[in-house]
Amino acid sequence: MAEQLSTAIESSIQKTNLILKDIEQAYGWPKSQRNQSYCALRTVLHLLRDRMPVQESVEFAAQLPVLVRGIYFDGWQPMDVPVKLNRDDFLFEVRQQFPYDVEGGTERVVQVVLDALSRHITPGQWEDVKDNMPKDLVQNFP
Repeated sequence: MAEQLSTAIESSIQKTNLILKDIEQAYGWPKSQRNQSYCALRTVLHLLRDRMPVQESVEFAAQLPVLVRGIYFDGWQPMDVPVKLNRDDFLFEVRQQFPYDVEGGTERVVQVVLDALSRHITPGQWEDVKDNMPKDLVQNFP
């Protein structure tokens, strides 16, 4: 049993690192900037989570690695969702929560994280996520 747990944790860490590496590669960041890629992932995940209805949010989270799922649900208040955010509100919230200045600004941060996430989620689930976002924001989705 302990070996299964260890294997599951190691697998989740590897999958999480792949998502973070996708973000870093898009920016050309070295691994030493992992805090930035983590912050970008966390920020966008929380905004996606809060924008979706509870059931859709849970279905999306089920496809995330266990470690990322923990990040996703950290601080979640399901009674308070979905939060109505248009594209400008979404980008404003990212800017407020992502304290780094990066090439391409806030819009690029969102695009890079969405691209990374889309590679680790089934196409059908990704379409469901897009269906729950404001139409003006979906233009940033892969």
